Amino acid sequence: MDMLTIGSFAKACRLSPKALRLYDELDLLRPARVDPDTGYRYYAVAQLEQARLVAWLRRLGMPLAEIRRVCRLHDRDSTAAAREIRAYWARVEVETAVRRDLAAFLVDHLTTDSQEPGKDTAMKDTAMLELRYSARSDTGRVRPANQDTAYAGTRLLAVADGFGPAGAPASSAAVEALRFLDTEEIAAGGVLNLLEDAVRGAAQAVQDVAGGAADIGTTLTALLWTGSRLALMHVGDSRAYLLRDGELFLITHDHTIVQSMIDEGRLTAEEAVSHPQRALLLKALTGGGAAVIPDLRLHDAHPGDRYLLCSDGLSSVVPEDRVHDLLTSRTSPDETVKALVGAANTAGGPDNVSCVVADVVERAAA
Repeated sequence: MDMLTIGSFAKACRLSPKALRLYDELDLLRPARVDPDTGYRYYAVAQLEQARLVAWLRRLGMPLAEIRRVCRLHDRDSTAAAREIRAYWARVEVETAVRRDLAAFLVDHLTTDSQEPGKDTAMKDTAMLELRYSARSDTGRVRPANQDTAYAGTRLLAVADGFGPAGAPASSAAVEALRFLDTEEIAAGGVLNLLEDAVRGAAQAVQDVAGGAADIGTTLTALLWTGSRLALMHVGDSRAYLLRDGELFLITHDHTIVQSMIDEGRLTAEEAVSHPQRALLLKALTGGGAAVIPDLRLHDAHPGDRYLLCSDGLSSVVPEDRVHDLLTSRTSPDETVKALVGAANTAGGPDNVSCVVADVVERAAA
């Protein structure tokens, strides 16, 4: 067996001797032989492939525990190892997108603050833009009762989809806990912190309604208007979409079992539609009191933007291209929500369906 000293092996695989000693201790990359007298490590030339894989994965930023799993998979099935790497990178991209949005906001916010001390960026455009909105919720054609709640106000837009024996009170309580946000001016600089605090209040309201029952809960997706931006808060599988310049963008990420499987490369979007676990949530506000970290981000508002919030009674029944057509072909938010709910019922209405549509428009001169 061809053997290399630890120094020669380190140069060949681009891992430092220090890293190789650590990976030996962690049982990630054992040397082929250790001299019993000197303790000096020797590696087989055949180990270079695994060592290079470890080095590449470290450069990718993968944690050591996941590298160990990939390496073990690689020994048995390189295709399975490739799927694991793809799944890891999908998670990184999702997390990076959230951090990128926050970084962009902070740069813009701090730059504006330096130019106009004491003023928030939202205040400059408050007199220029406003929302026109409508909300609609329907039982559908199969369910005996409506457990959804939809709300639209001057500043707050929200959809909640309740589940369990007291799903309707749970969704109503969650939205009601946010209603105070609709009554006062909101500065964009602190809006994400404000929303995060409000979600804690909503979680407590759901716990109070559920009486500690973990099988009772709700999703919650909301947009809060600051005058020039919309702050998004999201937990569960209700959705928010943005229609801008004729293109429809999904701006939330479902917190479901099947979405996590899609992210990990174990399931395609087409397969997810008929998956038996498609309704299982990874995140929700529940009576069990488990802490939930919501997705939070800011979106700059442009005149002509149209936002849609909906429960999965719409998104799981009506194809996205049909949703796009209805959003673009209807003129007013009220006409649009009626058309969207009607489309869900025409498709069978298997679930409660709720929609909120809001248009960003220029405020008419006084």
